[in-house]
Amino acid sequence: MSNLHKTAAYHTLGCKLNFAETSTIARQLTDAGYDKVSFDDRADIYVINTCSVTENADRECKLHVKRAMKANPEGLVVIVGCYAQLKPEEISQIEGVDLVLGAKEKFNILSYLDDLKKSESEGIVHSCEIEETDFFIGSYSIGDRTRAFLKVQDGCDYKCTYCTIPLARGISRSDTIENILKNAKEIAERDIKEIVLTGVNIGDYGKGEFGNKRHEHTFLDLISELDQVEGIERIRISSIEPNLLKDESIELVSKSKSFVPHFHIPLQSGSDDLLKKMKRRYLTKLYSDRVNKIREVMPHAAIGVDVIVGFPGETEEKFMETYQFLNELPITYLHVFTYSERENTEAAEMDGVVPVSERKKRNKMLRILSEKKKMAFYQTQLGKTLPVLWEHENKDGKMFGFTENYVRVQKHFDLASVNQIEFLNLEKILPDGTVSVQSSYESFLAKA
Repeated sequence: MSNLHKTAAYHTLGCKLNFAETSTIARQLTDAGYDKVSFDDRADIYVINTCSVTENADRECKLHVKRAMKANPEGLVVIVGCYAQLKPEEISQIEGVDLVLGAKEKFNILSYLDDLKKSESEGIVHSCEIEETDFFIGSYSIGDRTRAFLKVQDGCDYKCTYCTIPLARGISRSDTIENILKNAKEIAERDIKEIVLTGVNIGDYGKGEFGNKRHEHTFLDLISELDQVEGIERIRISSIEPNLLKDESIELVSKSKSFVPHFHIPLQSGSDDLLKKMKRRYLTKLYSDRVNKIREVMPHAAIGVDVIVGFPGETEEKFMETYQFLNELPITYLHVFTYSERENTEAAEMDGVVPVSERKKRNKMLRILSEKKKMAFYQTQLGKTLPVLWEHENKDGKMFGFTENYVRVQKHFDLASVNQIEFLNLEKILPDGTVSVQSSYESFLAKA
């Protein structure tokens, strides 16, 4: 297939890591002469990057294939990502799909496009066994002018009983520090103000570097080096396992010039019994120690928590253990996930299945708790003057931004503020849950 004046469109499902990888694939195609267009426009190639974590992976994949076919019935549809690795044959049967690429093949997409033709029956599959996926492709996304997602690690060696990610992404492996620093400098040169570090298990950073099973470097080494990169105003750590978040890393963030006071730490359950059944690598005591250490050195830090409701064996009593644990913990917000059965996981075979209606009820209870926690945290920040990074979206004449410690603020849209950091006074919590701001003396000084 000649790529003269060809166009390509992209749609990403799932996590920040997927967004970073879609951007890298898009840059490969752009460098090869493909013009990027919107997913609902007529394109020659549609690349859909899938996720296996969402409950409706199959339905979502089919939905976006239909969108592509509606935009251009002759367009070639390529499916990549975690769901493509786990269910390649099933995806190839979806009407309109032409090519399915597994975890190892997705970054070689160009080599598969030359002879690709619109499928008359089922799509072509190129997918190796996940055990063969032992290399690392550095990636970062630059779709949003305000922040970039920088991939530093991939895969996971943990065996959590509910999770398919090791099956979809393979063993834990890392980029070299040299390459990460090079990518960070490239991002800085594009005048992007914030980097979000991303991976499957970023606290395990350093394992698999140069193909080694042992740790060549540590997460602390990585953030120490990144803190020295000139031109990046903010670096945000995405999700990090509590057992891998060490005191030294917390201390470094507290004194850092670019790392922001914001942590996202998966908990999954506040019941030690369930944490053992999940094969998590910590108990609630360690988790609360991590949170309290952060609060000790950074009282103003935002702390986000992942939690799963409805895991097999989660009785009403064990759910309330989780609820009380979170209620008493000085955290900022929750990401609540409703447990759903996954093929080829231990949890899918466990007794003590929680009715779906009960799972939904518990999800709602924790989402209400999350909102209360967030509003209580926002309340503690009112009256403070904090740096706000403004995003580019104009939503009904308003613009939004985040403080370093993840308070979402808004003001009337001002083009001159886009991608700028302004020191502003946090005024009051608005009905939509964001915070209004007003100019401050520090803002005047920063502009002077």
